[in-house]
Amino acid sequence: MFRRTLLIFLALTAAVVVWRTVTIDELLDRLAPFSWTDSPGLLTSLHLRRFESEPEQCYGALRRGDFAFERTAREIRDGCGYSDGAILTRAEIDHGGPVVMRCTALAALFLWEKQVVAPAAQRILGRKVVGIRSLGTYSCRNINHATRGRRSQHATANAIDIAGFTLAGGDTVTIVRDWRTNGPKQAFLHAVRDGACRAFGVVLSPDYNSEHRDHLHFDRSHASLCR
Repeated sequence: MFRRTLLIFLALTAAVVVWRTVTIDELLDRLAPFSWTDSPGLLTSLHLRRFESEPEQCYGALRRGDFAFERTAREIRDGCGYSDGAILTRAEIDHGGPVVMRCTALAALFLWEKQVVAPAAQRILGRKVVGIRSLGTYSCRNINHATRGRRSQHATANAIDIAGFTLAGGDTVTIVRDWRTNGPKQAFLHAVRDGACRAFGVVLSPDYNSEHRDHLHFDRSHASLCR
């Protein structure tokens, strides 16, 4: 997979030099169109960055996925809100209710579920994940709920906090209980954390600080941190 990605990236770079009238986005669509079946990587990141500046491309990709969503927006005021939101209303993995995120963040979440969570659960636990418990997505607040400081990525619906998973048969895997235990559940949680780093810019776990002792934080900010 890495070799294929590298070859396509080099081909894109060479083509831009030779054909200056062809944009990098056009070449990306021709040589490596966005696909829900590809594991997140460099080419996926290029597509997701493009989606941020071209929301219609993102909505088009969501329509090709095997789930249901509705477009939504919230007035942007005082550092909160979003103009390119989507509400996930139906997916193979149950979230217990609608999930509201910016379109690109929702695309990253769906890629993570499909290409990281599902195979890791089968490989490590021998079970299927049927549910994900989140602690929320959109919330007009500062980082760590502080009274002062920078706005959280949650304030623009660009983040999600994951607390645990429900497996087929009803067994659960939770961050607060299983992150530091020895065994398959711990291995699964670390695998899905590591895999999330290929789809999201910032991924924070209990290894980062005590504020994340009970959840994984994913966001699509332009920062790069995986811990």
